Amino acid sequence: MTKHILENHGHDEDSVVASRRRFLKNMAYGTLLTIGTPVIANASVRRFPVYKTLAFQNMHTGDKLKLTYFEQGRYISEALQEINYLLRDYRSGDVHPIDPALLDQLYDLRMMLGVNKPFNILSAYRSPSTNAILRKQTHGVAKHSLHMQGKAVDIRLPGVDTRKIRNAALAMRQGGVGYYGHSDFVHIDTGDFRTW
Repeated sequence: MTKHILENHGHDEDSVVASRRRFLKNMAYGTLLTIGTPVIANASVRRFPVYKTLAFQNMHTGDKLKLTYFEQGRYISEALQEINYLLRDYRSGDVHPIDPALLDQLYDLRMMLGVNKPFNILSAYRSPSTNAILRKQTHGVAKHSLHMQGKAVDIRLPGVDTRKIRNAALAMRQGGVGYYGHSDFVHIDTGDFRTW
């Protein structure tokens, strides 16, 4: 009877053997997953956290913020709005959406460094007019800076050497990393991976 059913479905005996082997292999993998569940579950929590929290202190305005911006697989719009305000152009007061990928980079950086301190924000969003003024006053300000798109931030971490921050950001290979040792800050952005 089994042979008749297999013939009707166009399977031969070799495919049945292969199917049995595939079934047994999958059962073995399932058993390994069951045995290793605590380790795998812990690894997945580290890799795919249920929630993401960040803390900031804007060095120009004094504003401080600590909040969860990502929870249960989605970004929290109210939290993103608070972050947008804190990371505003402090010179003009303009508020612009900050790229959630930038927040994820900061979260990953915090996890990589193993710190739970607020990021000191030196510069985040910059309006085009602010960027133009800075280009005239300061060497090294890009004409088409990602700061103007809410995709870049200049940071420090209290008690953490900026070289260590730079090295961790470089190891992540998630975007642009600029090191400004003379001014003691690190630039991080969501553009292509590059370094200066």
